[in-house]
Amino acid sequence: MITTLTRTAAVARRVLSQLRHDRRFLALSMLMPVAIVYVLYVFLDSINTPLFDASAYVIPFGAFEIHFITFILTAIVLVRERVNETLARMLINGYRQGEIITGYLAAYTLLATVQSLIVLAEITWLFDLDYSFERQASIYLVMWLLAVISMALGILISNFARSEGQVIPFIPLVLLPSIFLSGIVLPVDNLPNWAQGLSWLTPLYHAEEVLRPLVAGEALSEHWGRLAMLPLYGLIVLVVARWTLNERD
Repeated sequence: MITTLTRTAAVARRVLSQLRHDRRFLALSMLMPVAIVYVLYVFLDSINTPLFDASAYVIPFGAFEIHFITFILTAIVLVRERVNETLARMLINGYRQGEIITGYLAAYTLLATVQSLIVLAEITWLFDLDYSFERQASIYLVMWLLAVISMALGILISNFARSEGQVIPFIPLVLLPSIFLSGIVLPVDNLPNWAQGLSWLTPLYHAEEVLRPLVAGEALSEHWGRLAMLPLYGLIVLVVARWTLNERD
């Protein structure tokens, strides 16, 4: 157990050290959320009317942005590690698949924590959301969990690509169903039964099921069951990611 924790921590430290020296990647990771939120503000503000309350949609769209950014960046970075044969060297040196995946996830969770905070803070400021601290903290928790799960999904997808170019087909395959089946654009109840079933395969759907009542003013304590679906989803993705890493490398 101690050896496993030591190796996992070693992987996390190596990734964090690499991130500190990759200033371009860090700048992109921080500036991308800011730019996208501002574009979202310009769009929603232009259609904000007494008949359309933009504030009811901005939090779910902010969650989609977190899902989008963390998934893509993690998938691309992990494929780059594979191209550089970093993953293969760790496996040869005795690191287990679970230790490698957990180490990467732990390191990038720090980055996702900052990205989620940036998105929520900018949304609150631009749209002048007058939410209580408890409500803000509840929304942030959901966004943070979604970010971590999206990174796990990016790790899983990276196992099926051998170059950055091979990641591209997976981007619309993951993100387009997410936005259409999550309930952000159209209530899931209005979709056919088969589409409602598929919605359970998208992490954004489970996040939206919690965010919607939070935006409406309900307490997070009333939706613990739905919130628990997020870490459960992430655990399943990590197990599959570990298994596919074992098969591919």
